[in-house]
Amino acid sequence: MEFPTLDVQQRRLIQAIQGGFPIVSHPYREIGQTLGISEEAVIAGVAELQQLGIIKRMGIVVRHHELGYQANAMVVWDIPEAELPGLANKICAYPFVHLCYQRQRVIPEWPYNLYCMIHGRQRHEVLEQVGHLMTECGLRPYPHKILFSNRRFKQRGARYLPQSQAAAVTGT
Repeated sequence: MEFPTLDVQQRRLIQAIQGGFPIVSHPYREIGQTLGISEEAVIAGVAELQQLGIIKRMGIVVRHHELGYQANAMVVWDIPEAELPGLANKICAYPFVHLCYQRQRVIPEWPYNLYCMIHGRQRHEVLEQVGHLMTECGLRPYPHKILFSNRRFKQRGARYLPQSQAAAVTGT
């Protein structure tokens, strides 16, 4: 990714947040204390990085296994393009759907273009939820696969600065 020219303070802020926000009641204040700036300056700095397009979105990485969710499935469908936006919006409305997005098909190997992630405590629970989606959203006519995960990959947030640039900013 090509970055616009950033000043030292912007780079220090990126370095401070790219590993994740501290889990405290005032994370911006704690980051500010680390950087020697105010909580308000941290909030303004994050907003500025968003306006520059460096930070595209902010979210949370939930470590679902630690919360007891052991049955995790990516459900994929082959949906006609014209129907995709409406069906995706319906699927997203369900509280048990944690991700829902479109990807390009890879024909003929992989005809699926709509993906959603469902986490459950038990496999039968996830299968019931998929059944609800298929019935209530009218998805039964469309080819699909339910792909339960067998292993967990490392989960982390976005990295905005390469390690070499981050080290130059922090002096490590």
